Amino acid sequence: MNTIFRKSVLSVAGLAFAGGVFAGPIAAHAATPAVDAKPVAVAVQSAAPKPQGEQSHISLNDEQTANVKAIIAATKKAGLPERAAVISIATSLQESKLENLGHLGDRNDHDSLGLFQQRPSSGWGTPEQITDPEYSTTAFLKGLKQVDGWQDMALTDAAQTVQVSAYPDAYAQWEQQATDLVAQHWNS
Repeated sequence: MNTIFRKSVLSVAGLAFAGGVFAGPIAAHAATPAVDAKPVAVAVQSAAPKPQGEQSHISLNDEQTANVKAIIAATKKAGLPERAAVISIATSLQESKLENLGHLGDRNDHDSLGLFQQRPSSGWGTPEQITDPEYSTTAFLKGLKQVDGWQDMALTDAAQTVQVSAYPDAYAQWEQQATDLVAQHWNS
């Protein structure tokens, strides 16, 4: 993404990111993830949000269901509650439709990869790490844990603080499906 576009995306979101720390209205909520990842992953294929209150839903194939289970397993391993899994799954639904995406060429944002469309060039990890569902989920969760009050925030605000997407409200459309998936797979 070119610098001018990146600055406009961050300005539209009401955020600024400099030197590994968020500045702006959400500054009290975020810091750099513990894996030294800079929370910047803007995916071109992310769809614009549906109108407020309208929920999206997709039918999952076996690979997507396996990725749901991997996100839940990583969340449990991190000792986090179901709400963290819901936020993680909704984020992945928005960013990749729960598909562990490799390099998509012109169809993605530079080097965005994996379930969360994390970028090696932004410090999220190597391409091999980012395309490992456990690693990428753990990286996302480390960023989430650094957001003060994430447990009580609107899902889209918590996800956006970690991801810094061009569509900051888009995560909310996946909340119901993510909640249903966690309810279905948390104890399985």
